[in-house]
Amino acid sequence: MPAPDDLSALMRAARKGDDEAYRRLLVLVAAWLRGVALRGLAAAGRPRADCEDVVQETLLAMHLKRDTWDETQPLQPWLRAIARHKLVDHLRRRGFTDHVDIDDHSDTLAAPEAAEEGSALDARQMLGRLPERQRRIVEGISIEGQSAREVGVRLGLSEGAVRVTLHRALRTLAAVYRKDRT
Repeated sequence: MPAPDDLSALMRAARKGDDEAYRRLLVLVAAWLRGVALRGLAAAGRPRADCEDVVQETLLAMHLKRDTWDETQPLQPWLRAIARHKLVDHLRRRGFTDHVDIDDHSDTLAAPEAAEEGSALDARQMLGRLPERQRRIVEGISIEGQSAREVGVRLGLSEGAVRVTLHRALRTLAAVYRKDRT
């Protein structure tokens, strides 16, 4: 994994609209998250096949909550907190009730003092509320790390249409998120 400062710089650039920085950030974070998820799943005695679900849910949460990250802080602890919550949520949904001593995993799943709010929201359930085209665009850009141009080619849309649809989808997801929190 690159230095935390590199990830922080990529996230700052992405939040300012740099699509290439966001794509690079997603690729790097996804690779790192796979390691975090695999270690957490192994410690819980769960199958490796569940890894991609945890990674995708974490990436979606990162995307939806990216504006809550404090740019004066390193990105990595914020990401670890999200990953930790998504792993716990995943294990709970799968009926995992055994005790896992969190101290054994504090180096990989350490959370900052301010934990992610609303971590119980299920990313797949939220995405399922979107129309198919919006869902496919959000998955392509936010989860798979594709560019708006790549998604547009795949779906037969212009890059501008993909960006407009992504914006509308994210606005819908934010409204669903706020509604589900109340």
